[in-house]
Amino acid sequence: MTPDKKRLRVGILFGGRSGEHEVSLASAASVIRGLDPDKYEAVPIGISKEGHWLIGGAAQKMLPEVLKGGQRVMMTADPTDAALVKLDGSGGGQRIDVVFPVMHGTFGEDGTIQGLLDLAGLPFVGAGVLGSAIGMDKDVAKRLLQVAKIPVVPWITVHRHEWESNPESIQGAIELKFQYPVFVKPATLGSSVGMTKVHSRAELAPALNLACEFAMKVLVEESVTAREIEVSVLGNHDPKASVPGEIVPHREFYDYAAKYLEEGSQILIPADLKPVQVQKIQKYAVDAFRALELGGMARVDFFLEKEGGKIYLNEVNTIPGFTSISMFPKMWEASGLPFRELIDRLIQLALEQHAEKARTKYQIELPAGSGGALEA
Repeated sequence: MTPDKKRLRVGILFGGRSGEHEVSLASAASVIRGLDPDKYEAVPIGISKEGHWLIGGAAQKMLPEVLKGGQRVMMTADPTDAALVKLDGSGGGQRIDVVFPVMHGTFGEDGTIQGLLDLAGLPFVGAGVLGSAIGMDKDVAKRLLQVAKIPVVPWITVHRHEWESNPESIQGAIELKFQYPVFVKPATLGSSVGMTKVHSRAELAPALNLACEFAMKVLVEESVTAREIEVSVLGNHDPKASVPGEIVPHREFYDYAAKYLEEGSQILIPADLKPVQVQKIQKYAVDAFRALELGGMARVDFFLEKEGGKIYLNEVNTIPGFTSISMFPKMWEASGLPFRELIDRLIQLALEQHAEKARTKYQIELPAGSGGALEA
């Protein structure tokens, strides 16, 4: 870092009011460690499970400490003001140059935070409001992927109010379309939270009840006997796909416990695939990135049938995990982009996208002499 060049202040948003709160802390800690200290100054911004925004002091080095004893702040939506305002009455604010949201799931990955950051006029890493909202809603994403001619696993969407008011009809519709087993999961959550593999009628109602605790909309999907293949995508206007990787779960499927609480699942990077399969998966991933209006980054998950070899796009993750075992950075590292360079590239993409947004006009230029008012 040259003496006359200031480091960018990167606000690392973590925590949040989501079932993936704890996962976010691990991801955020990795991102902070990955920031080049010559270029960036990390400003950890924690959001508690209650929704309080907090920043840590000098004594609070660990992210859980920030959430327990940090200073209460708020993000102002005024683009001419300081980004973070203290709530203790002392006045003053905390300047932020760019935000790196590392919040998974509801109120972090679904477009809500992205909308606030847009109002605040702050550059931020990842997809914008529309792409984030679409990526979070697996039902809407599947519909758009079908339009883009990208194969997805057959599904039925169940709304919570429908299930609670007419469970017999819903159960009948599911059993008419699918044979057991089926997968039941919230439509607007990730990390396999609230997800169940249902083997019989007796397991269906408890699985739907569980998923409905986490979302107003639930997906019931056909079970596919398949390998789990993932690929990372990076970019804005010209996205690129990494080498694919494969998850070999030690459980029946790759659930929350298998992902974060237990050891035993294997990660194979690169995945053992034929060149034609690699090309098709990478093309589907980039096509999906564009079809869903994504930006910056995404991890795209696929199923590859063990018999027949058909490829299905399972889901996209607009804020993928950044933990020590997360696939997104590991696949880019295998593609020749080390973790620190990946973090740097994501920040640069955020700044580029923000500059692109700044070219857009949001006000009408009135003709001279109009008095600043439009006539009816």
